[in-house]
Amino acid sequence: MAGFGVLKKCCALYSMSKGKLNQDVGEAIVKAADEVIQGKLDDHFPLVVFQTGSGTQTNMNCNEVISNRHVAIEILGGAKGSKKPVHPNDHVNMGQSSNDSFPTAMHIAAIMQAHGVLLPGLRELHDALAAKAKEWEKVIKIGRTHTQDATPLTLGQEFGGYAAQARFVVDAVLGNLDTQNVGYDEEIAALIAEETNLPFVTAPNKFEALAGHDSIVEASGALNTLACSLMKIANDIRFLGSGPRCGLGELSLPENEPGSSIMPGKVNPTQCEALTMVCAQVMGNHVAVTVGGSNGHFELNVFKPVMEIMSTSLMLVTALNPKIGYDNASKVAKKAHKEGTTLKEAALALELLTEEEFDEWVRPENMIGPKAT
Repeated sequence: MAGFGVLKKCCALYSMSKGKLNQDVGEAIVKAADEVIQGKLDDHFPLVVFQTGSGTQTNMNCNEVISNRHVAIEILGGAKGSKKPVHPNDHVNMGQSSNDSFPTAMHIAAIMQAHGVLLPGLRELHDALAAKAKEWEKVIKIGRTHTQDATPLTLGQEFGGYAAQARFVVDAVLGNLDTQNVGYDEEIAALIAEETNLPFVTAPNKFEALAGHDSIVEASGALNTLACSLMKIANDIRFLGSGPRCGLGELSLPENEPGSSIMPGKVNPTQCEALTMVCAQVMGNHVAVTVGGSNGHFELNVFKPVMEIMSTSLMLVTALNPKIGYDNASKVAKKAHKEGTTLKEAALALELLTEEEFDEWVRPENMIGPKAT
């Protein structure tokens, strides 16, 4: 959720800079978003990952948590749940589609975790393996191929190979993460880059960014490669440490805890085993990410029939959000759906606007891309 917090904060900063968001409301949103970034509000996000494919529930959850947080509502004199003076949709969300915000938050979260946790850990692993390679550069041992005895090598050479694997994975991960696209325009991407101190840029093609998530699949591929490397290293180390008397016994593994509840003195390679289980999970995750990345279904466009579909689409009501507010726009859509009328007929019946205003504001041709501000 820290990624979502960064996104909501930067969007509020952008909207304030453009005069679209009241300064007091915007600053309250920024303060609440900072608490999301810091993890102080994690208990308020009960949703699981299995939800609508656009992540709408999580986006709305974030909007509501930020708008209802005391710094966003209570400090401004409102009450939780009142949507006043900070509205979750009209102010916190403010025209953001979940189709943009959710994948953007995914990118932000992934890059923050990679630079904050993954890469430092990999560098530490590489340095430890390289140190052992140096320490054991003169320790000669038997080599093994096909699990059978082979020509000798040094233990340092063996661990030097492990260190190289770790270094190659660091390079691969960095190659995928050096520049990450987000689904917002240049100014929002620049604010996100400034907030995170990471090189985010806007996606060069928004249609590709919405329909496919190839960069996520590619980054997951680098993690899958890492899992393969660490699985091999962990297995080698635990096999070389097998024994102590009836195994290979070439390495002495740390005695971190008792290895058996019934066999006294037994020591198991628990850290190696734990690592291999994590690797198995990462490999499984990559399969899921791969399947997910392959299921970006395109928008069906069959010319004239779609023109009729467009004219009756309830989601054209989105254009009314900045004019009459999210709640009123929802009333229009629900009334039109329930009574089988058009959006215009429903809006006029609710006396929320005039016919001229509807025709001016609800224009599909103005909804196919961002407008200059």
